[in-house]
Parts: sequence; C-alpha cells; structure tokens
Amino acid sequence: MPTDTKMAKFLQSYGYDLILGAIAAIYVVMSPYTKVEESFNVQSMHDILYHRHRLDSYDHLEFPGVVPRTFIGAFIVSFLASPVVSFITWLGFPKIYSLVAARLVLGCIILSTLRFFRIQIRKKFGPQVESFFVLLTSLQFHFLFYCTRPLPNILALGLVNLAYGNWLKGNFYSALSFLIFSSVIFRCDVMLLLGPIGLEFLLTRSISFWKALKYCVGTAVVAVGLTISVDSIMWKKFVWPEFEVFWFNSILNRSSDWGTHSIHWYFTSALPRSLLVAYPLSLLGTVFDRRVPFLILPVLSFVILYSKLPHKELRFIISSVPMLNLSAAVAASRIYNNRKKTIWKLVNMVMLALFVISAGCTIVTFMASYNNYPSGYALKRLHQISHPANVVGEEWVHIDTFGAMNGISRFCEEAFPWRYSKEEEVGVEELRNRNFTYLVNEHPSVDGYKCLFSEEGFDRLELRRGFPPIVLVKRAKVYVHRNRKKEDHLHKKWPGC
Repeated sequence: MPTDTKMAKFLQSYGYDLILGAIAAIYVVMSPYTKVEESFNVQSMHDILYHRHRLDSYDHLEFPGVVPRTFIGAFIVSFLASPVVSFITWLGFPKIYSLVAARLVLGCIILSTLRFFRIQIRKKFGPQVESFFVLLTSLQFHFLFYCTRPLPNILALGLVNLAYGNWLKGNFYSALSFLIFSSVIFRCDVMLLLGPIGLEFLLTRSISFWKALKYCVGTAVVAVGLTISVDSIMWKKFVWPEFEVFWFNSILNRSSDWGTHSIHWYFTSALPRSLLVAYPLSLLGTVFDRRVPFLILPVLSFVILYSKLPHKELRFIISSVPMLNLSAAVAASRIYNNRKKTIWKLVNMVMLALFVISAGCTIVTFMASYNNYPSGYALKRLHQISHPANVVGEEWVHIDTFGAMNGISRFCEEAFPWRYSKEEEVGVEELRNRNFTYLVNEHPSVDGYKCLFSEEGFDRLELRRGFPPIVLVKRAKVYVHRNRKKEDHLHKKWPGC
C-alpha cells in the first residue's frame, strides 16, 4: 500500500483526535501549573510516582483536606505515565515535566473516551455532524483545558463519555453501568445524570426494570468494593470517599461554605461561557432533529437538578458539554446544508460570525488562565535566579495557603538544598521568629524579611477603545521574601516589590 494512502487512512481515522489532542497539549505546555481544586489528585500522582510504597511520606496524611477522595484515578494516570516519568527523572529534568507528562496522559484518556462518543455520533448522525462536533469542541476553551486537569469531575467525565457512546450505540445497560461506576468512585453527583437517563430508558422501554436493577446493583457492589478496598489502604482507615463527599455536600450542605450563586447561574453564566456558539445552536438542534430532544432532555434535567445546590462551579456540569455539543453540531450541519437558500444564507453568516467570536473568546480566556497561576511562576523564578549551588545548609521556603492554592504543588519542588514548608496558620508576625530562608506568600511586606520580587496574576478584563478592544489587567498577587538574617550568597540586586 502506498505511503500516501496509509497517511490518508491514518488521518481519516485519527485526524480529529490529533487536532483536539494538539490543542489540549498546547494548553498543558503553556500552563502546566494547577489550582487547589486539583490538589488532591496532583499530590497523589506525585506521591505514587516518587514515593511509591512509602505511604508515610504521602501528602494526604499530613494535609487530608475537608473530605477524603479516591486514589483510583491517580493510580491509573500514574501507572500509564510512569515510563515517561522514569525517563524524565533519569535525564535529570525538574519534576514539573513529570506533571506535564501526567496531565498529557490524562488528556489522552479523556479524549480517547470522547473519540468513542464521536465515532457513535458519526454512525448515528453522519460524518458532517461529527465534523461540526469537533469544530465546536476545538473552539471551546474550557473542555479541552479541563480535560487534562486531574479533577474528580474530569475522571468522572471519561466514564460519562463512554456512557454517552453506549447510549447512542444502543447498549443501554452498559451506559447505566458506566454512570454508576462514575457515581460511586469519582463523583457522586453523576447520580443526577444517571437518574434522568435511567428514567428515560424505562419510559421509552429501552430497558427492562428488573434487568436494569440487576445490572445496576451488581455494578454498584463491584464499584463500592473496589473503592473501599483501595482507599481504605491508602487512607489507613475504613472509608468510602464519595459517600463522605455526598454526605458533606448534599446532606450537610457544607459546600456552600465555598461560595454560592443564583439558581440560574449555570444557564446564564457557566454554559454560555463553556459552550460559546454551541449554546444557541444546541437549542436549535432540538428543533431540527427529532432524535435530539431525547438525548438533551436528561442532560438539561441534570443541570436543572444541580442548580438546586447553592455552591456552583463550571466543572460540576462539564459532563453535559459533549451531549450539548452534539445537539449544536446537528443544528450547525442543518444550517450549513441549507446555506444557499435565502433565509438560511443569513443564518449561516451569523453562525460563521459566532464561530469567529468564539475563537476570540477562547484566546482571551486562555490568556487569562495562563496568568492565573502566579505562585507557580514565582517559585520557578526563585529557583532560576537564586540557585544556591554553593550553599552547604538547607534553604527553607515557606509557602502560605494562598501560594499553595494558586499554582504550587509537590511537582514544583526541587532537590537539596531546597526544602519546603506548607505549615498552615502561621501568622505574619510569627514568621520573623522562624528560620525560613524564603517566603512565598500574598503579603507585600513581612517584618524581618526583604521583599525580593513580586509576581503578577490575572485580575480582570477591561474594555477599551481602539485595538485590542479587550485588555487583560494584571496586578501583583504573590511576593517572594528573603530572611534578612540569612546571607545572600549571590549578592544579587533584586527588583524589589
């Protein structure tokens, strides 16, 4: 077979995956740091990769967080990333490259499950709808940026994608099984999606109640047994993590301690920002194809049910995006096919304009996100310009809570003589009495320390006349200080704060 033919077949099979994967990889490489929402899985992957069986060295035993989380996702990603991480370690590269590798592995997992869903879209709705599905997904910042972030929501998303694909394929019992696994192990709130989908299956007589009950109970028992077996070992106590999360968030309603939004926030803010042009198109898709409402109604029910919980974040409903993109792709395909007709020509022009606007919004959002990890950049800068090669003793860096929440993880740490402390509840006044060499925190001045430099972070978007019409406004958010009692071996003139 000629090489050109082989390449053509390869691109025909995997071209869309390469496009989506390349965009996700660019996001990872350009913005490798992580936030507090990802901290558990990030630290867990670090500890599995570097501490392995030395459980007493694991971060979660010192900083357990509000509720326990499962290690299963971290184990899967770490296992697949371990050959690359071993090679990176052998080459002597900083550990931040291992984080990039782990995030890329996670992205491959999620996009592989999206591929399965996409193939079912092609079989059921045709290749043109599939093409628009890929186009809409590539124009949306949040989905491809989030697919490499080790959040419980993203780990659950992989199983939800498989459930969606089996749904389109007609494997209804398999779809329910994937949703149950996702609910029991990774995100208990997937039950809000499982309920409407299961109810529709019953009402449309796609499944038998008693057979579905047998499948669901069996799957739940296996999933509960798996998570309890693994996580009880890792947490050194009997625990079912997602049950504790469910109790904390839903029964005690403690999640509202982290802020609340209005009941319509998902529909008036989160979905418009995440879907962009696909938001209005997804509504049209329900009108253009009579098969689509049966797919969209359970997903919209999921978002409506979730809206009852006061604490809201976009990542909570990220599982709704692929199915809404399918509806939007159906609408976009219909508009494109009728573009030569009078009224449809105008609609097609509006759609194309919205595509361009969506691309612009994605670029702006990415730039904002790029500047949203000031602590990670500050610690990297400290390592680069203050490398204590000739220092005999340890150089202690204290990272405050704000610093740990905005870009710093154990992957950012370097070897001796650097040592790090994330000791919490250390007052600013107390720091002068501690023997830290450097501080990375949110305070512009600390008694007993000299401010060496500050790192700016994203503050807000500002509209201006002229070009560009939208400007990212940044301000100093993280400050790096040096203990005045410690000798500056470099005798460097620092920029100050």
